[in-house]
Amino acid sequence: MASLSSSSYLRIFLLVFFFCYSSVQAANLPFHPRDVLPLLPKQVSWPIINYLSSAVDLLPSFVGSVSSPNNTVEWKGACFYENTAWMEFHNKSGSEFGGGTLHIKVSNAHSWTWMLGTLEALWDVFPLFTNTGWGEKSNIAFLEKHMGASFEERPQPWYTNISVDDVHSGDFLAISKIRGRWGGFETLEKWVSGAYAGHTAVCLKDSEGKLWVGESGHENEEGEDIIAVIPWDEWWEFELNKDDSDPHIAFLPLHPDIRAKFNETAAWEYALSMSGKPYGYKVVNAYESCVLRVAVASVMTVWSKIQPEYAANMWNEALNKRLGTQNLDLPEILVEVEKRGSSFDELLTIPEQDNWTYSDGKSTSCIAFVLELYKEAGLFDPISDSVQVTEFTIKDAYSLKFFENNSSRLPKWCNDADNVELPYCQILGKYRMELPGYNSMDPYPHMNERCPSMPPKYYRPENC
Repeated sequence: MASLSSSSYLRIFLLVFFFCYSSVQAANLPFHPRDVLPLLPKQVSWPIINYLSSAVDLLPSFVGSVSSPNNTVEWKGACFYENTAWMEFHNKSGSEFGGGTLHIKVSNAHSWTWMLGTLEALWDVFPLFTNTGWGEKSNIAFLEKHMGASFEERPQPWYTNISVDDVHSGDFLAISKIRGRWGGFETLEKWVSGAYAGHTAVCLKDSEGKLWVGESGHENEEGEDIIAVIPWDEWWEFELNKDDSDPHIAFLPLHPDIRAKFNETAAWEYALSMSGKPYGYKVVNAYESCVLRVAVASVMTVWSKIQPEYAANMWNEALNKRLGTQNLDLPEILVEVEKRGSSFDELLTIPEQDNWTYSDGKSTSCIAFVLELYKEAGLFDPISDSVQVTEFTIKDAYSLKFFENNSSRLPKWCNDADNVELPYCQILGKYRMELPGYNSMDPYPHMNERCPSMPPKYYRPENC
C-alpha cells in the first residue's frame, strides 16, 4: 500500500481538528479554525475547503414561510449562524394585488473567511462549462462526488466501426457529453434527474435502406437548436471528429419483439412533421428536482422581474396551459391559483400533455421527441393515450423494457474492443458508460407523472 505524504498527514490532522473543535462547545478560542485556512499552502487548504463546502451549497433550500408581520422565520445558514425573516405588508406600488417587503436580517458570521467557501463552491461550478481538460475533469469529479458515478477508462480505440446493416429504425442513441457548454449543462441535468446520459437521438431507415438520425437539439447553420433528421454518415462524422464536448455514445437496439411492433411508416411521418421545428424547452415537469418547488417559485418571481420576456418563454405559457388560462404573467398566475383554492406546488405537479401546442408551434425536448416517435410507432400501445412522454426523463427512457436483453443477439461489433461486456453497445467514448436501471420497466398508465428525483439516491416509488 502506498505511504501517505506529509501534506496528506497534515490535511488529515487539520480535518480531525476541525471536527473536534466543532463538537466541543466549551472551546472559546478568539478565532475559528476555518480562519487559518487562507494562511495555509493551497495544497493543504483547498482539499479541506472542498471537503467542508461544495457546489451544492449554492442551491437554495426551504426553511419556512412568512405570512404575517407577527410570523418570523429563523434559521442557521451556510454563511451566517443567525438569520431572521419577516414580512411587512403594504401597497406602495399601487398594485391591485397589494404588496409588501420581505425583511431578512443576518448576523453572527461563521468566520471572517466564510466567503472563501462560497467562492470555492462557485469555483466548483464554473469549470463545468469550460471547453478545457480542466473542465472535463471537473465534470467527471462533480458526477463522481454528487451522483456516485464511475468513469472507468476503456481500452483503445474509443470508437466502433459500425455496420449500418445491423442498425434498425427505432434503435436508441444515449449520449453523454462531459466538456464545454453542453457538458456543463448535461452534468447539472444528470445530477437533478438521476440520468447517466444527457442527450438522446433515434435511428431511422428509409425505404432504400439508408440510415438517418432523428434528433431534437441539433444545431443548424444559424446556431439554432432545432429538430432535425440527418443522414447517419453526416451525424456520425460530426460526433467522431467535430463535436468538442467529448461525446460518449451508447447504441441501444430494440428487442426483436418490440421491433416487430414498430410502425416505421408512422415513425417517419412524425419525424418529418417535426423536422425544422424548435427544440422544446417550454415544459414544467412534474418530477421533484433537488430544488424544492417553494424555491422554484421564488426564483421564477425574481427572474420574471429581471427578464420578463425570458420568463414568458420559459414557464408562463406552460403554467397558463395548466390553469386553462391565457396570457397571465406570473403574479397573475399566483393570484389565480389562490382564487381556486389551490397552490403553486399543486400547479407544478400537473403533468405536461403531449398534445399541447405553444405560441411558437409544436416543440419537444430531445427525449420527448424520441418517445413521442415511439408513441406514434405503437410501442406504448394499448396504453398510449394514458402516457405523457413529456413527463419522462432520459433515465426513464432507457429504463423502459424496450431494448435487447440477450447479449448473443447484439451485433458482432458491439463492444468489440472492450474487455467488459455491457448489455448495450458503447460506440464512442474514452470512459465506459453506465446506465443504472437499463431495460428494467414495463410501461404503465400515467407512468412517471408523480415521481420524485432527489439526489443522491433518486428513490423512485413503485408505479409513480
